[in-house]
Amino acid sequence: MGVSAHRKQVDQPLWQRVILLIVLGYEAAGCLLGGCLLVAAPDGRLMQMPVSMMRGAFPDFFVPGIILAGLGILNAIAFITVVRRNPFAWVMAGLALGGLTVWFWVEVAILQALHWLLAMWGLPVVAGIVAAIPLVPRELIRRALLLCGILSSLLYVVINIIVPMQWKAYDIASQTVSELSAVNAPTRFLWLTLCTSYTLFVIAFALGVWKAAGHNRPLRIAGGLMIAYGALGIFWPFAPMHLRETLAAGGSTFSDTMHLSLGAITEILYLVALGFAAAAFGKPFRIYSIVTFLLLLTFGVLTFLDAPAISVNKPTPLIGVWERINIGVFLLWVVVLSIILLRSEPPAARADA
Repeated sequence: MGVSAHRKQVDQPLWQRVILLIVLGYEAAGCLLGGCLLVAAPDGRLMQMPVSMMRGAFPDFFVPGIILAGLGILNAIAFITVVRRNPFAWVMAGLALGGLTVWFWVEVAILQALHWLLAMWGLPVVAGIVAAIPLVPRELIRRALLLCGILSSLLYVVINIIVPMQWKAYDIASQTVSELSAVNAPTRFLWLTLCTSYTLFVIAFALGVWKAAGHNRPLRIAGGLMIAYGALGIFWPFAPMHLRETLAAGGSTFSDTMHLSLGAITEILYLVALGFAAAAFGKPFRIYSIVTFLLLLTFGVLTFLDAPAISVNKPTPLIGVWERINIGVFLLWVVVLSIILLRSEPPAARADA
């Protein structure tokens, strides 16, 4: 019976196995070829790419070439483990495809542009990840989804450190987070690129909360609300604010109104989700959630009171501080909820007990 269970853990439908092998082989060949060409000619002439396109991130293509070749070797090894049905095939496939995901994410952030080659090499990675999921043990998937709660909060903090550094005139204390992605803001593309990953992490965590809920109805409702909260992140790029100078000169536009509406809806969603999650656990977490709610309410009001000054381009000396404290309180609550769920037993185990 142990052998049968083990076999079931590493088996997957034939069509998914074929897709995964095609993707790993395709990416391995592309990475090895591209990496070797970049190492052979670090100035990029063999691939007709100027060094200037990296915006000073690297002096030439030598280091990126070595990394790309390394990813090619990793994908080749993953291909072999999947062919041989190795018990650790899911680990190698995850490292290979995950490494490529990080590569494309960093590439877009550095180049600050989208190219058709990204679809040519990036979309197969998405297909490969989907095809590799059946190889991963279910309990590990559950824990990985819950871990995304911690990763999403850490990532958002990192983004709020990196992106403002790219805009010399930006002041963290007196300017809002939304201004980093405002129309014509120099950091708009970088912010949207990095926050795409944050949105995906939030959705993944919300799915993990939903799956971890089992028969816990309040927690299941909280998970559903958080899925909606995360899904709304997809619409933020289509509803940007305008810069203060533009608002003061011409007033609010439909895009600005949509931005404020999305902000209000997401605020309501996570406050209601916070309430249902608090009801799903014991007294300590409920008290912590109440304190969190009061802090969110306090600094939310302070942010709201300063907000009208933005539309007329008046000074807002602390609006950035109030907003970031508000965001930080929520991010910390997500981390705490993630840790609690990671330490709890799986729904099936609770049901058996």
